[in-house]
Amino acid sequence: MSKKLAAEIKADGSFNRQTNRFITPFGNGPDELPVEAERYRLLWSAVCPWAHRSVIVRRVLGLEEVISLGTASPMRPKIPQVDWEFSLDEGCVDPVLGIRYISEIYKKTDPEYSGRPTVPVIVDLKEQKVVNNDYFRLTNYFETVWAPFHKENAPDLYPESIREEIDSINGIIFNDVNNGVYKCGFAQSQEAYEEAYDKLFTRLDELEYRLSTQRFLIGDFITDSDVRLYATLIRFDAAYYAAFKTNRNRIVDFPNLWGYLRDLYQTPGFADTTDFHAIKVHYHLSNHIASNDQKSAGILPKGPDLSGLYSKHNREALSKSEEKFLKK
Repeated sequence: MSKKLAAEIKADGSFNRQTNRFITPFGNGPDELPVEAERYRLLWSAVCPWAHRSVIVRRVLGLEEVISLGTASPMRPKIPQVDWEFSLDEGCVDPVLGIRYISEIYKKTDPEYSGRPTVPVIVDLKEQKVVNNDYFRLTNYFETVWAPFHKENAPDLYPESIREEIDSINGIIFNDVNNGVYKCGFAQSQEAYEEAYDKLFTRLDELEYRLSTQRFLIGDFITDSDVRLYATLIRFDAAYYAAFKTNRNRIVDFPNLWGYLRDLYQTPGFADTTDFHAIKVHYHLSNHIASNDQKSAGILPKGPDLSGLYSKHNREALSKSEEKFLKK
């Protein structure tokens, strides 16, 4: 385990994720980041659930021509620090920023930065520096203050009338599911692992029940909350189940969660931003908590069979509307 990741392990062996360093919000105020087309670049890796949800929202809202995208490799570079590398690009450098490692732009922004360089991260191309890596709020900025650049008839993923409910369920999903799988996978004591494991599956059981009577988390339409849950559920059977020891059940074993996941996967913006090969490579071959023996073995799991994601789900029967998105 790297020194930077070890710093996120508490005395009891539990995982305590580092806080975000760059959290200035986007907006129109004097102390906010200006909302301007073609000024920013979103850096991500297809393996990261936090980054994936920002890319889903970017696509669903039509911001692809407004905010450019830089994609890092699913494989961690073989260097002393935890990092992300642009080895998918020609010359192993991001074609816009001219950097090989994401840590370079973090260090250029703040030479004293000592945390892990994380994705997603927004880089200001005009200033050539990191301006926001607040993965928890980034999709909400895309959904609200970036509205002037949304495509025609873009959906409302964060309706003002139910934002309090969305924020509430987002907090629950983050603590017990999104971050819950990492609390299992990164735990350094049996007690910490089992506590996180129990919370994770208790919450999944509750969500399974919730989705037995409604199509999406907050009724008939996809919201920001569904995007956040999707990013974890879609990685669960292919990665977390084995790599993070979250092995009580697979998502395919939950009738309602499995139908719900298929419903989302078959929605434009979800499957087309999901890269299972990258996900499997990262969590099984490149994950920085894997043992040296696991890494040297270099064997990529052949399964699971994911063809069922295209099967009919019949979730529309739970909805009063045939539309998946609430239009503005």
